[in-house]
Amino acid sequence: MINRDLIDIFLEIAREKNIERSELGTIIEELFLFIIDKETGDSENCSVIVNLDKGEIEIYAEKIIVDHVDDDHFEITLERALELEPELSDLKVGDTFVEVIDPARFGRRLIANARQFLNKRTREVQQQYIYEDYVQRIGEVIIGTVHQVHRENTFVNIEHTELRMPRNEQIYSERFRRGDTIRALIKSVDVTTKGPDIIISRSDDLFLYKLFEMEVPEIEDGIIEIKGIARKPGERSKIIVHSVDKRIDAVGACVGMRGSRIQSIVRELNNEKIDIVNFSDKSEIFITRALSPAKPIDLYIDDDRSYCIAIFNEGDLDTAVGRSGVNINLAAKLTGYTIDAYTEKEYEEILLYQKTGIDTLSGKKRSNQKTRNSWYSFYIRLFISKKESFS
Repeated sequence: MINRDLIDIFLEIAREKNIERSELGTIIEELFLFIIDKETGDSENCSVIVNLDKGEIEIYAEKIIVDHVDDDHFEITLERALELEPELSDLKVGDTFVEVIDPARFGRRLIANARQFLNKRTREVQQQYIYEDYVQRIGEVIIGTVHQVHRENTFVNIEHTELRMPRNEQIYSERFRRGDTIRALIKSVDVTTKGPDIIISRSDDLFLYKLFEMEVPEIEDGIIEIKGIARKPGERSKIIVHSVDKRIDAVGACVGMRGSRIQSIVRELNNEKIDIVNFSDKSEIFITRALSPAKPIDLYIDDDRSYCIAIFNEGDLDTAVGRSGVNINLAAKLTGYTIDAYTEKEYEEILLYQKTGIDTLSGKKRSNQKTRNSWYSFYIRLFISKKESFS
């Protein structure tokens, strides 16, 4: 057995490192086996039993009784075995004898190795705790304090745990300083040689979803559903909402009284513009809403190919496209349609091109992706036929 004072030292270290008592017992067992292995080269025949409540540590070594000892780590003479356990008078050569080892025999070696070993093992245990905790919290929004700001990463602390937000997971217009309090989404948790790598994000679509879930009780209760999100972090986002209760206006609930709910989210996202779109299973209505704040005066839609050309007044086209095509790209992502935008004049020139064979247009086509030439002729014929049918 060992003095309880040593157990108390281990318990104190465990409290400092936030290690559970049950885990500490295992660590102490591994510590003594480590010391034995280091001293003799093998600890396979040894076992350690730790009783933290009683303050006891017992070490046992299984040995074979022999006439002549070649390796005292694995062998013992019959005379020595009977000296240690005189009541076992029926022992004979070839039997297995379990010798009790006094922990005090390790003396200074125990103290010298204990702290180093315990620090290593407690780090491993802490890292495992952190991993198991955060891997279950993927998709959760956390609040942390900025600890370090580097060019490619911002490091955030929650108590004694460090989380990493890479540059591509940040809102590009944001700048952080040490000590800032921020919210972010736990995106992933990976195991590395240095411990868990916990990635957090403020640019992920799910972060926006979670913010709405936190601000709008009807979403958390399942009355309002967010059916889709398209986002360019820091600039503009569009979300599709749908109410399963016809008495509740989905857009109104998300906006809140005098805009209180949506403004709270906008502030959190560094004034990112957010368009809330009511879902519709009618493509013309859905696309019109998705193009908000611009309003098309006409739409030509091919549902089979998920393609749409939207016609706008001259003054609305820039709004429909948005800076660097942000608005039309988000509308396309939200609806799943390829969307090209034109003014009325440009549209008339397209019709003229089809009829006269002119190769150039004075207007410039706005598109969220290139349209293949083979499709181009098809849609021209489609528009002409629709135009004639509306005339």
